[in-house]
Amino acid sequence: MTTIGLSGLDALPRRIDRLDELALDLWWSWNPHARNVFRRLDYTLWRATAHNPVRMLRLLPPAELEAVARDPAFLDLYDRALRDLDPTRTSTKSWWSERVPAMPGRSIAYFSAEFAIHQSLPIYAGGLGVLAGDICKEASDLGLPLLGVGFMYPQGYFHQQVSADGWQQESYERLNWADAPVTPAVTPGGRPCVVTVPLGSRTVKVAVWRVRLGRTKLYLLDTGLEENA
Repeated sequence: MTTIGLSGLDALPRRIDRLDELALDLWWSWNPHARNVFRRLDYTLWRATAHNPVRMLRLLPPAELEAVARDPAFLDLYDRALRDLDPTRTSTKSWWSERVPAMPGRSIAYFSAEFAIHQSLPIYAGGLGVLAGDICKEASDLGLPLLGVGFMYPQGYFHQQVSADGWQQESYERLNWADAPVTPAVTPGGRPCVVTVPLGSRTVKVAVWRVRLGRTKLYLLDTGLEENA
């Protein structure tokens, strides 16, 4: 499967035209020099968006992007991040390939109810997600052919208030996927990836979203389709 890019974003300056690609790959979240690309891009906005590069790129005015595209210090960080990211994704030499040479072209599927990769993708609540997320990150660094499979939850954490008589009152907020580091997965033919799953006496349509984590890919299943009851 392939994916589409960051939709709804005006064209980036040519010198930094892979900035959206870097924002959509959560590999940056555990690589400090890549994270510094977004810190230097606009530190105030970095803080205001809770460290969410995808949302940052939607909010930054074109003039500011043009300015950083001429900033030597920023370009040095940007170039270094891409020099590290590209071999992480594509190199055939890794810890895994050296120790398990008999599995070329095969994948390891890792299923979990939640994956804690970064707070910009709030689909986790505790230890299970943290464990799953760390396994995905380490798999990318070691070169394991890992595919994570989980769920695309429509809501993140709720906002809590306490009433005057001491009762919790919670309000749920639907996640804005346009501000999340996800892209709809598409088939090699360019069609949206939607699968049909038998469930009792009926079937459920499931759309698939993809999250990039360096070498690792995470596929999230979404049943929030009009075709479903």
